[in-house]
Amino acid sequence: MDATFRQLRLFLALADQGSITAAARACHVTQPAVSIQLKELSETVGLPLYEQIGKRLYLTDAGERLAETARAMVQEWEAFQQQMDALKGLTRGRLRVAVVSTAKYFVPRILGSFCSAHPDIDIALEILNRDGVVQRLRENRDDLYIMSMPPADLELEQHAFLANPLVVIAPKGHPLAGQPGIKLAQLAGERFILRERGSGTRLGCDAHFARVGFKPQVRLELGSNEAIKQAVAGGMGLSIMSRHAMAAHPADELLEILDVESFPVISNWWTLYPKGKRLSPVARVFLEHLERATGGLGG
Repeated sequence: MDATFRQLRLFLALADQGSITAAARACHVTQPAVSIQLKELSETVGLPLYEQIGKRLYLTDAGERLAETARAMVQEWEAFQQQMDALKGLTRGRLRVAVVSTAKYFVPRILGSFCSAHPDIDIALEILNRDGVVQRLRENRDDLYIMSMPPADLELEQHAFLANPLVVIAPKGHPLAGQPGIKLAQLAGERFILRERGSGTRLGCDAHFARVGFKPQVRLELGSNEAIKQAVAGGMGLSIMSRHAMAAHPADELLEILDVESFPVISNWWTLYPKGKRLSPVARVFLEHLERATGGLGG
């Protein structure tokens, strides 16, 4: 079997983009060139690698296995290139990071200072819901992953680097605003607007309420912190939110943080990658930068 490295890169683009046209665009080549290379690759393997249903292409079992192998090969080659650059005294390459949506409030600032310190490193940042990040983690598609609730069914290397306090928020001027030591029982008649099930914030929120024996009246579930803040500010109910998703001064967003017993709930932000994965030199440099930028929690 004699596949070329170029063919494997084109096939990975097809796997990621879902169409030959998009793969050609991503690789800056013509669509006919991609079609020819992928046809030759399928003939080399001896099995169909993808099939078209409607306007989208789907990988076959053989295609899924090839994509996994090709991705590992490309990542190993990129790591080798970075190691050679390091021997030459250079720090350059590409860093791929996938983060959950709430992390978008602070990760770009950390990446910005990292890029300033290492201008020859390119960044590929994916911001997704938790399920999307976990799927990329399962497929080992990135160098590092950042989330607050790591999946328990995967063997992972994980490092806590920043506290993630979950707080109770209310609209500005709410009757409970400013009251010290609010009992959870006082919130029994309140309606709650929470993140969608499966999100890291919702998992942490549900686990905490289960521990303290409180069952909130959930009025609405939304998939966006911004939408939740608008709904709360509009008087639709209370919510539980990461402090990182809020402005430095909540009043600027017409919100209040309530002083509720057992809150804030403290969880952590984690950097993750599969156990046994060999981190690229660039990924290691970024982890060191992250530790310095946030103080690091260890673990």
